[in-house]
Amino acid sequence: MRLADLATALNVSARDLPPQGLEVVGVTHNADWVQPGFAFVAIRGAKFDGHSFLQKAAQKGAVAVLGEGLPDGQSSPLPYLTVPNAREALADAAAALAGHPSRALKVVGVTGTDGKTTTSWLTRHLLREAGLSTGLLSTVGYELPDGALRHFPAHFTTPEAPQVQETLRDMLGAGAQAVVLEASSHALALHRVRAVDWDVAVWTHLSSEHLDFHGTVENYFADKRKLVERARFAVLNADDPWTAHLSGIAPAQTTYSSEGRAADWQAGRIEERATGLHFQVVSPTAEFDAHLPMIGRFNVANALAGMAVAHHLGATPAQLVAGLASFRGVPGRMELVPGADDAPRVIVDFAHTPPSLEKALSTLRTTTRGKLWVLLGSAGGPRDPYKRAPMGEVATRLADQVVFTEEDSRDTPLQDILNEMERGAREADRHNFSSIGDRREAIRHILQQAQAGDTVLLAGKGPEDTLERATETIPWNEVQEALEALGLRK
Repeated sequence: MRLADLATALNVSARDLPPQGLEVVGVTHNADWVQPGFAFVAIRGAKFDGHSFLQKAAQKGAVAVLGEGLPDGQSSPLPYLTVPNAREALADAAAALAGHPSRALKVVGVTGTDGKTTTSWLTRHLLREAGLSTGLLSTVGYELPDGALRHFPAHFTTPEAPQVQETLRDMLGAGAQAVVLEASSHALALHRVRAVDWDVAVWTHLSSEHLDFHGTVENYFADKRKLVERARFAVLNADDPWTAHLSGIAPAQTTYSSEGRAADWQAGRIEERATGLHFQVVSPTAEFDAHLPMIGRFNVANALAGMAVAHHLGATPAQLVAGLASFRGVPGRMELVPGADDAPRVIVDFAHTPPSLEKALSTLRTTTRGKLWVLLGSAGGPRDPYKRAPMGEVATRLADQVVFTEEDSRDTPLQDILNEMERGAREADRHNFSSIGDRREAIRHILQQAQAGDTVLLAGKGPEDTLERATETIPWNEVQEALEALGLRK
């Protein structure tokens, strides 16, 4: 795109541009990410002013600068476009350079304090099961329509506007018809998703969080509200008190409730069984029974939200029922491993810190009829060795039986790791544990010992696809290991 055309797209003056036509091929606000032909956006942040990096951007091949005005006494080595808001300009320029891909897609945005990730993944699954080629952009990673989970490079800890737009363009190029995008409060506040054309906004739930960034819960709400304000259709949680402030904002809306409140989509007769959640759905078009192979009653609300979206985009009740029943959950996030009625319930979760392990075990305890088992390890090397003893204490306090094992021991002797977890248990006067160093052997042992009605949590590895032992890295799939172990049960 010519720089003059970019200026027109941003609705800013191009009168001071050089007469020769400069081509812009990309945009970034980080001087380290500049490539030849990029426009550099100079953002004034809390710690740094992007104008301090103009020379570096020029040296790396930038052809222009976008900013809110040069500091007094500073000149620019590149053509300078003055914009009202630098972050908004970053988003708008990124969308223009990518060809506004969201305009050719059905884009579903999901926001809220809790439930965003699960609702995003579940909605993506329901849309695909209804025949709509669908991409996904979430905190866990992103997927093109081929279903392969990908991750942004390590330096993109949070996708910025250019990465969002480039990913949407790639999804469209790969044949996507729809995209589900998890919209965090930071992404909305910092305009990372400003230039996305939203078809549907999903509101899950709001509670006090991230006040270090937003200042007040009112500011937090206001930033999340932007998604509903910009969408053509809203799916709102009638069980959340904040929904009262959202009703009527979007041109059209629907509501859902898993707690018996008046809503368009309602769930009743909710049962938590070893095989997952079973409930009745009352919707605007049909009443039907549903099965969702997930743990936690709160996931009924996530299911209702996903169904409301998929129905709005064309899914039939039969497709919704089939889609829910085949959903495997978010990889490594309380993922229910398929099993028989005469086998223990097996959950794979990424919990690898004392707080996350405590939360996972506390959740499972409420839905376990028999004993609660947990298998866990702790990473080696310099990765927080002080958490090993607390992990042992938490596990043996909240579970009935514990098996300590390996979890990427790397260059730390495995026995040292096991000893530390055992020490944490013993110092809490807990003795309901054993240690088996080989993780595969440990999984098979625990699934031979556990009985029908019991719950087994395999903690720590989650969706990771390798297991690191000293200098050896081996392929690993925790769910597949569990399935094979269940197949060996007598």
